[in-house]
Amino acid sequence: MTMILPDSVTALLEESETTLAANPKLLRMFKNCYPNTLETTTKLLADQSAYVITGDIPAMWLRDSSAQIRHYLPLAAGDVRLQDVFTGLIRRQIAYIQIDPYANAFNEEANDNRYDQDLTELDPWVWERKYEIDSLCYPIQLAYLFWKETGRTDAFDAAFRRAVDTIISLWRTEQRHMEQSPYRFARVDCPPSDTLRNNRMGMPVNYTGMTWSGFRPSDDACTFGYLIPSNMFAVVALRYIEEIARDIWNDADCAAQAAELREEIDYGIQTYGTYLHPKYGRIYAYETDGFGNYNLMDDANVPSLLSIPYLGYTSADDPIYQNTRSFVLSADNPYYFEGTHAKGIGSPHTPKGYIWPISLAMQALTSQDEAEVREILTMLTETDANTGYMHEGFDKDDPERFTRPWFAWANSLFGELIHGLMRNGHKEWV
Repeated sequence: MTMILPDSVTALLEESETTLAANPKLLRMFKNCYPNTLETTTKLLADQSAYVITGDIPAMWLRDSSAQIRHYLPLAAGDVRLQDVFTGLIRRQIAYIQIDPYANAFNEEANDNRYDQDLTELDPWVWERKYEIDSLCYPIQLAYLFWKETGRTDAFDAAFRRAVDTIISLWRTEQRHMEQSPYRFARVDCPPSDTLRNNRMGMPVNYTGMTWSGFRPSDDACTFGYLIPSNMFAVVALRYIEEIARDIWNDADCAAQAAELREEIDYGIQTYGTYLHPKYGRIYAYETDGFGNYNLMDDANVPSLLSIPYLGYTSADDPIYQNTRSFVLSADNPYYFEGTHAKGIGSPHTPKGYIWPISLAMQALTSQDEAEVREILTMLTETDANTGYMHEGFDKDDPERFTRPWFAWANSLFGELIHGLMRNGHKEWV
């Protein structure tokens, strides 16, 4: 799967040969990682839509496909060919949401390919039907950010409007998951993290105003059904919908519905989603059930607690975020690891002691400390196992041991970090 790079991407790669010349290893990695999504995972189809696989899995995730091309947004305004990739991807994402808004990953065609024969409502278009809030947030975010970069509004057509109605309706249903949700999911002969307990419904939750999620952005099952970072992402997406409805559709009713739901979810986050930690003070929990139970951790996959400012929920200097950041970047987070080669956040999705480049890049993207960013750049460039690419996770003591040699999301986020530093006047040390 190869496409000719748009001119703006080629020009940036040529620019990097001068900008990053003082750091040959970083230059090599940037030139490998930045174009990776376009070079290896993106296909423009006959209907002018775009199909973007994750890398080594031949399916398109709503989340990953959005995250994989986000780093090209700063180049989009002046490059029509690149704009075609964005509009094509958004069009296909919206069509998938209308096929099944509970699904997280889809096939290029209605071919019945899938990860497993799960006990849920299956469709020949669906690769996997793990319901994750963020799957619905990412396409909204991508379309909104594309509009802001280019001024183009043609993505916000009638199909997009119907998808917004579908998303708002689903999130309202999942505010009362135990009473109203039609969603059921189970996988047999698998680890517990791949299936839902309690007759395929997940463990009980209390009404909080937040909306329920069966799975995390790692595709692992939630311990408790209210996943705080994903609810934060929903608040941001609903804010975007309000603006689109008001400024483009002139639809006061849609804007009002989005605003009402946003307020309810945000109230739930602030009322039920924080925890008074004896060491760190008030922090955000990763998950809660509304009954007073909390899961205190963070996962490398985005949305995460570490990524809160990146998502746009609050600023990096927010006191609760700062407390939360101190917690998740410490040994008190069960998925924070320190080793001989790196320190950072991993995931229960990968072996114990494996750190994710996604979390390292996100730590740098949300940092207010130049020394911390420098340290992370060193870790990222010294833990690629001399492949020149990012991976899913690597052993903190032996980076030669890693998972997923072809994981485009990680390459894209690394590219976004380096390009951002180049653009923001840090050319002297990237």
